[in-house]
Amino acid sequence: MTNEDMQNGFDYDVVVVGGGPAGSTAATLLAQHGHKILLLERDKHPRFHIGESMLPFSEPVIQRLGIDWSEGNQFKSGAVFIDENTDQRMYFPLSVYRKTYQLERGPFDQRLFENAAKHGVETRQEEKVLEVDCRAEGVDIVSDKGRYRCRYLVDASGRSALMGKSDRSIARIENLGKFAVYTHYENIQPSEEADALFESGSIYVPVVDIGWIWIIPLSGRRLSVGLVVQKERPKDCEVEELLWRYLADSPILNRLLDGAKQFAPVRVEADFSYSNQRRHGLRYACCGDAAGFLDPVFSSGVFLAFTSAARVADRIHQGFLEGREADPELHAVDDDDYMLGFNTMRMFVERFYQSNIVHNLFFEADRDPELKDQIARLLSGDLWVDNNALQKSLLAGRHMSG
Repeated sequence: MTNEDMQNGFDYDVVVVGGGPAGSTAATLLAQHGHKILLLERDKHPRFHIGESMLPFSEPVIQRLGIDWSEGNQFKSGAVFIDENTDQRMYFPLSVYRKTYQLERGPFDQRLFENAAKHGVETRQEEKVLEVDCRAEGVDIVSDKGRYRCRYLVDASGRSALMGKSDRSIARIENLGKFAVYTHYENIQPSEEADALFESGSIYVPVVDIGWIWIIPLSGRRLSVGLVVQKERPKDCEVEELLWRYLADSPILNRLLDGAKQFAPVRVEADFSYSNQRRHGLRYACCGDAAGFLDPVFSSGVFLAFTSAARVADRIHQGFLEGREADPELHAVDDDDYMLGFNTMRMFVERFYQSNIVHNLFFEADRDPELKDQIARLLSGDLWVDNNALQKSLLAGRHMSG
């Protein structure tokens, strides 16, 4: 921050709202660029969050942050899609070009937040932003604990979508998952199947008539298990009972959970998929879930958080250097890249539900090694390429605005 900035009454160059992966990433990278940053988190770390399965192509951003994300986490070799009714399964290797992990989000998010502080970010927890006023001359922020003036705002407030709800720019995406219900288990007993699962670290995705199940191995022989519901919930069944019903109907889970102990409450996540039609404007930009959120079947949430936050941070730095920080279109140049990633995953998820892509494409992929590699690359997050025929086909399927 320059003397001129201080004379203009700026307390910070950038205030970042939200201390999850997107906010901590944006704050850290901006601090690395030499800017004075305040990072505000309304809760207190570690706080529980779902989204434990990472994608390999998050690794370049992780490396920029200076984090070793292998430490204490379960290596993830790939993804296995399963139909237990037909005994079909297909494995896609993911940690091929880059490595990835399954991790517990509470400690990991805390580590990212503390890493921001190590890079010079001023971090505050249990502080909720109440008002934001973005004007040509600067941004004024009111929280429940103070007032701040800054040159720029990064909205990384997650599904609270601070700016999106203020601008009324949140557009729901229909026909994807409606809600998820899930819990965690520990003390997974030794068996050939369980040992193979933890050795590979792969996520298992059994498809069921109402949606899909996730089975995510975590370090310490623990499992995250959840049900994502895409169809209407049966009227004779409460949400928690629905989870128990589908877990009991799964032969794989019956074997894996035999002798295991549930160690977390049953939780429910709703209001799944949406896009923010105004991800940036006068002196602000949104990243992570504040920019858009998709059904988690392909584990895109944290991946899109990392990549969008890095893009936003680098563009703000460039805007400061060029004296363009008050340009409402500062981030427009990055819209195509953001939408390429978001819409690729969106169309992939839509095909998963609407065209039975698991049976019609995934289970047939062994017959076509090139197709199998294209699927694996999409599942890995290798999205910004020009030679993936499956990606081109997905994006050609429907014109989407964003």
